[in-house]
Amino acid sequence: APEFLEVRGEVYMSTESFQRLVQQQEENEEKTFKNPRNAAAGSLRQKDSRITAQRDLSIFIFNIQQIEGKTISSHKESLDYLKSLGFPVADFYDISDNINVIIDKIEEIGKMRGSLPYGIDGAVVKVDSYAVRELLGSTAKFPKWAEAYKYPPEEKATKLLEIEVNVGRTGVLTPVAIFEPVSLAGTTVSRAVLHNEDFIKEKNIRVGDLIIVRKAGEIIPEVLGVKEHAEGGEDFVFPTKCPSCGSEVTREEGEAAYRCTNTGCPAQLIRHLIHFVSRDAMDIEGLGPSLLHRLADDKIISSPVDIYKLKAEDLSSMERMGEKSASNLIAAIEKSKSRELYRLVYALGIRHIGQKAAKLLCEKFLSIENIIKATAEEIGEIDGYGEIMAKSAQEYFSLPETIKLLDDLKALGVEMKPLEKKSEGGVFQGKTFVLTGTLPTLKRAEASKMIEAQGGKTSSSVSKKTDYVLAGEEAGSKLVKAQSLGITILTEEEFLNMMN
Repeated sequence: APEFLEVRGEVYMSTESFQRLVQQQEENEEKTFKNPRNAAAGSLRQKDSRITAQRDLSIFIFNIQQIEGKTISSHKESLDYLKSLGFPVADFYDISDNINVIIDKIEEIGKMRGSLPYGIDGAVVKVDSYAVRELLGSTAKFPKWAEAYKYPPEEKATKLLEIEVNVGRTGVLTPVAIFEPVSLAGTTVSRAVLHNEDFIKEKNIRVGDLIIVRKAGEIIPEVLGVKEHAEGGEDFVFPTKCPSCGSEVTREEGEAAYRCTNTGCPAQLIRHLIHFVSRDAMDIEGLGPSLLHRLADDKIISSPVDIYKLKAEDLSSMERMGEKSASNLIAAIEKSKSRELYRLVYALGIRHIGQKAAKLLCEKFLSIENIIKATAEEIGEIDGYGEIMAKSAQEYFSLPETIKLLDDLKALGVEMKPLEKKSEGGVFQGKTFVLTGTLPTLKRAEASKMIEAQGGKTSSSVSKKTDYVLAGEEAGSKLVKAQSLGITILTEEEFLNMMN
């Protein structure tokens, strides 16, 4: 064995382990991971290592970073050596000096997608000789001796069985394609969002058609279009009444979406409650969609206020809810009362106001009282806010029912502590960042928090005011625009070095 060995690898979760984890999360009414990559990253970031140990993670070692006591001259030699030491190394690697053989190997690996016990999205071609690598060198960001080939998303044809229309928390009616199940990127899918009426008309989609589906980014199922129209198929007619409550639906000028006009719509209520308790909002652990449905069906809750009126005895008599579970849930509800102000504002589900916009609103006005008093013009002064966002926030906080909701929550102990003004200083003080692509280890939300903690701020679009673009894999048009404007592009490693 060498005197010193440092290796680099990639932690992953197998498809089977991921499916088991999701099933367990659903049974416990917890928020589920969207894909194995997120599950692996989330498991590694757990503060409690016991949870990480339960997640059935695996690893492939793909590089020797540093070695003492042994000389290795090529990448293949390093992989063979790692394998001899017992390290898990990817099964599919080969060496050739013939470009046609290399292309065939890439295609061969690509054909394995979906049949492997884990997901893959590409193949990497590297120069084998370390001496030649030294001669080729690297750019500021990437080695010149390696190239990643990404496979195009797998596409399949399937029959469209029906178009279901769902109602969201803001009343938006969203059509969803229900089709015969197909296997894509290692999982079986049977549903995909069709966005709106215009999308259906543009693609000329009808029930019974043979449609083409794929997973965007290997994650989200989407309908690309129609391969073959069904004989005698009829155009889809968007409903004029809400499928949940039967109220009229409207489509405002300049918008693609239809909305239910009934604020008391049961579907909107459930979606709103799910959003209110979600991880990024009030983060009430244990109060999942299934339990919220049961509580709403039993007329126990009909608004966020009712959540804070719940007592253990209301819950313990419910099916699959014993005394301990009820007690834990009440404790989680109590804990949520002291969440940051921006989380509450985000939890309210204001149209056009996402988590980041809620945070900016709270940072500008510091207290809920100041937000209520603010004019649309004052709100519009926030960097990143447009006229529509400012108007939406101002109108929401001027509604009598909003004031009553906030008063009721306050009376039940929900804290609405004013924010303290940010202290000056930090390595990113006054700097504006734009994040794009998938970072190797950090989630975008984590990187944003780190930037803000150091006095910087993040923006969703690149402009001349942007100081840095933090770019990961599959960075798109934002990266191109930043390069054209001469803005500094940072890798995650460079970003972390600046932090340190």
